[in-house]
Amino acid sequence: MSVDSTTAVAVTGLGLVAPHGRQPQQVFDALVRGESALGPIFPELARPAIGATVDFDPAEWFTRLQLAGVDRVSQLAVAAASMALDDAGAPLDDASLARERVGIYVGCGMGGAAALETAYRMGASGRVPPLTVPAFMPNAPAAHIAMRHRITGPVLSYSVACASSAVAIAEAAKAVRCGEVDLAIAGGTESLIVPGVVQAWQAMQTLASAEPGQAATAVRPFGVDRSGFALGEGAAFLVLEPAPRARARGASMHARLAGWGISCDATHLTKPDAEGQARALRAALRMSALAPRDVGYCNAHGTATRLGDPIECEALARVWGDDLPQLRVSSTKALHGHLLGAAGALEALVTVLALQQRRLPPNMHVGQQDPACAVSLVYPDATDAPALDAAVSGSFAFGGTNAALLFQRA
Repeated sequence: MSVDSTTAVAVTGLGLVAPHGRQPQQVFDALVRGESALGPIFPELARPAIGATVDFDPAEWFTRLQLAGVDRVSQLAVAAASMALDDAGAPLDDASLARERVGIYVGCGMGGAAALETAYRMGASGRVPPLTVPAFMPNAPAAHIAMRHRITGPVLSYSVACASSAVAIAEAAKAVRCGEVDLAIAGGTESLIVPGVVQAWQAMQTLASAEPGQAATAVRPFGVDRSGFALGEGAAFLVLEPAPRARARGASMHARLAGWGISCDATHLTKPDAEGQARALRAALRMSALAPRDVGYCNAHGTATRLGDPIECEALARVWGDDLPQLRVSSTKALHGHLLGAAGALEALVTVLALQQRRLPPNMHVGQQDPACAVSLVYPDATDAPALDAAVSGSFAFGGTNAALLFQRA
C-alpha cells in the first residue's frame, strides 16, 4: 500500500558537504565500502579526541567581503543547499514558481560554534569581533540560504539537538503536503569541532575512546565493546515538492517521503526512552500506510553509546515485532561521525540513496554484536538489497524529541 499520489512528497534534490566529500554518489559509495572518515583531532587537548571534518574552501561560495560575520556552519549550509537546488534541476528558475511559495527549513543544534569560541578566547583582550552575535545565532544558516537565493517564503530554524534536521525535514514535508509551500529546501548543518565543544562532550563521557592508531574504527554501533560516538561536521539538504508538480516540470525523483513521525519521551533530558521512540516510528508508518514488514532497512540513530543502542533496538522490536529479523539495520555514524543537528539530514540523504540504488551501507567495526542489540545488522559482505522498496531513518535527541522519516522508492 502507498500514499495517495496527489499528496505524495517527492525528493527531487540532494546536496551535501560531508566528511567523505560533497558528491552524493561519491559519499554513498564510500559508505557502502565501509570507509571511515574518523581521525585524531586537537592533539593539544589533555585527552585524545576523535572527529570527522570536511574539506571545504569557502572561497568557492563567498567573496572575502561576503565572509565577514559568516560562521563555517552557515558556509556549509549555503553550499549544500545550493547543490541540492542544482540537483533538483534549478527549480527556482521556473517563472511559475513564486519565491514567496518556497520555504527553507534548517536544523542546527549548536549554531556558530567557531564564532562563539573565538569570542571567548578574545574576550580577555576586549577585541571580540563585532559580528559575533549574527555569526553564532542558530538561525543564521537559514537566513544566509534565503539571502543567497532570494527566498521570501517561510524561513525557519529548528534546534532540537540530534533530531534538529530530521524535524526540519518533517516540518518541510508537512508544509509541502498541505499546500503551504510549493517547494521546500530542508536539511541541516553543524560545525562544532572546536576545542571548547569537544571538551564539553568529553566531560559528558559520551565520546568514543581508541588506542593510538585506531581512531578510524573507534565507533562501533551495537558492538559489545562500543564506547561512544565521534563528533562530525557537515551539511545536507533535500529539495521537497509535491509529486504532481515534480512530474509536471519533468524533474527526476530520488524517492518519496511517504511518512514522518515526531514524539517526545517526556521522561529524562539525556536518557532515551524506547516507547517514545516507538511512537515516532509508528506515526511514520501510519502516515505512509505501510506495515512494518514493508520496510526493509533502517538507518539507525546508532550512537554507539552503552545506554542508547539497546534502547533503540528495543524500540524497533516493539514496532516491528515478529518482522524484526527482516529489517536490516546499520548506523553510518561509525564512518562519518555524529553531526548532531545535521545528523538526521545526512542520514536521510543516505537512506534515500540506499533505497534508490538498493544497496545498504554496512554497520562497521563490530567484532561481536551486543546480545542486548538483537537486530539484523548489515555487514560489509552483504550490502545488496534487491527487493528494497521502503526505508526509515530515525533521529532521537537529548531533550527526548524523536523523529522518524520513512521513504519509498519513487
